[in-house]
Amino acid sequence: MLSETLASTSSTTVSLPQQNAWIDVYQRLHPQWKSIVDSSQTTIPISISRVNQVDASRLDVEISAMLKEQLVKVFTLLKPGFLFQYEPELEAFLEFLIWRFSIWVDKPTPGNSLMNLRYRDERAITMRGKHVRTGLEGPGLTTSQKIWYCLASVGGQYIWARLQSFSAFRRWGDSEQRSYAHQLWDFLQRVEGFYKAASFSNLLIFLYTGRYRSLIERALRARLVYGSPNMNRAVSFEYMNRQLVWNEFSEMLLLLLPLLNSSSIRKILLPFSRDKDSASATDETTCPICQANPTIPFFALPCQHRYCYYCLRTRCAAVTSFRCSRCNEPVIAMQRFGGSISKTPQS
Repeated sequence: MLSETLASTSSTTVSLPQQNAWIDVYQRLHPQWKSIVDSSQTTIPISISRVNQVDASRLDVEISAMLKEQLVKVFTLLKPGFLFQYEPELEAFLEFLIWRFSIWVDKPTPGNSLMNLRYRDERAITMRGKHVRTGLEGPGLTTSQKIWYCLASVGGQYIWARLQSFSAFRRWGDSEQRSYAHQLWDFLQRVEGFYKAASFSNLLIFLYTGRYRSLIERALRARLVYGSPNMNRAVSFEYMNRQLVWNEFSEMLLLLLPLLNSSSIRKILLPFSRDKDSASATDETTCPICQANPTIPFFALPCQHRYCYYCLRTRCAAVTSFRCSRCNEPVIAMQRFGGSISKTPQS
């Protein structure tokens, strides 16, 4: 029995695996394993706040205006109107400075920095096959994108401002209908209308998708994304809340003050006044409205307190039921000092 087993074992040839066989198996199975792992992972979409993007643009405008105000103060000793003719150049210079020390050196603009935003090259992001969080990862702008951004935002605005001022100074719109200047004026108006329509369409698309707040960003595929995952926006709302409260309070005062009668309020608060003796000892020969000696003295009837004619006449015409500023009695008529009685306008 043992001999038969040994004979059968010797008859069968045992094939040993090659030394690098596991490497071949790994190279054959690795792509399949990677595809399975990638398919199991899900992307983390992070939407960029539209409010942050709009606020960043507004902050950039405000900062540029503050820099312009400080720069204008340097030339205050020059003759008036000196900077008016160079205003487009001044604005272009300030915009270039902001671009040079922010976008050109791969840093966010002051408004974007406050809103925790930065520019990303959207052309380098292919969402298929790559797991990129929408609002964080991605490379910055290329050199060509930075240069084109400067030419469009700084140079384009400067050229357009100069064309508008030059055409208005030369009165291209008032020239003859078939003249070359009038045709160029019509062309500029059409370009401006087309740009406004395109900007409005881009605004609607931006409100719907949250991408590319301006036409320049859409043309260059420069998208605003979050610069840091640790904060959403670096703005304190305390000053903003105080400003809103003060604005609402001032609007309420502007609404209520014209409706208040100062003389009536004074009469109501007079009993609570501490200085009653001084109030009772006031000179009754002066007009209680203007606190001066009446040039054309008139009596308010029936209380017979003395007023200036124009003070008493205007108050009676403005208030339907005017009351005397001294005794709070209704004034039904007015009489000149030593003259006849005349009715008030409301009576």
